[in-house]
Amino acid sequence: MNEPAISPELEVPQQPLPIEVHRLGRVDYTATFAEMKHFTQERIAETPDMLWLCEHDAVFTQGVAGKRDHILDTGSIPIVQADRGGQVTYHGPGQVVAYPLLDLRRAGYYVKEYVYRIEEAVLRTLAHFGVTGHRIIGAPGIYLRMDDPFSHARLASFALPASMNTLSGTSAGALAIDTFAGLGKIAALGIKVSRHCTYHGVSLNVTMDLEPFSRINPCGYAGLKTVDLSTIGVQTTWDDAARVLSRKLITTLAP
Repeated sequence: MNEPAISPELEVPQQPLPIEVHRLGRVDYTATFAEMKHFTQERIAETPDMLWLCEHDAVFTQGVAGKRDHILDTGSIPIVQADRGGQVTYHGPGQVVAYPLLDLRRAGYYVKEYVYRIEEAVLRTLAHFGVTGHRIIGAPGIYLRMDDPFSHARLASFALPASMNTLSGTSAGALAIDTFAGLGKIAALGIKVSRHCTYHGVSLNVTMDLEPFSRINPCGYAGLKTVDLSTIGVQTTWDDAARVLSRKLITTLAP
């Protein structure tokens, strides 16, 4: 992993504090959003880092620069405006949602590296289940080959224009689905950093009703397919997937 040079003010402490893991169960999105924002605003230098793992009832969440035209037909599912980067996404039962609440100064790396490490944890989680995940430069999250999600073949190297990077919230509009031809998205990423401290995080689709994703342009990409582990034939439980993802996040996010 290529890490950026660490400036003196971001030097890693001699004995970094461990990350505390908290399983919250099925929780309301709006309440959880408020709690992690409050935690981040009130934390001090000695506050331990945390990793919250949870599952939400059906909800659409919109990023700070989210465009209304990416929301097609939500029906009875509520929409919540969040303060994370990115466009609209969906959370629902059967999805593992992980919220790392970290002090990046104490961890010793910057936001770009933080995103890379989260994605790496998801890639390692998928590998645990025999699945090969892929990154796309400029389109945060993890993708699979729909025709053979277990193939180790690399994707053709390409990157989206910087103006369409949905993590930065500067998407110029829905990207044509041809860009993602043959791919499906299995994990979505949206973060917020305040005073060098992180909240929001990553979601991994395990065994879901995927229909609500068809009611939006997921992450701002028109027609982007979404997939979960059960759809590609991986038989696992929410608890097992959460256990593996938390272990991989603890490892990759360590200073």
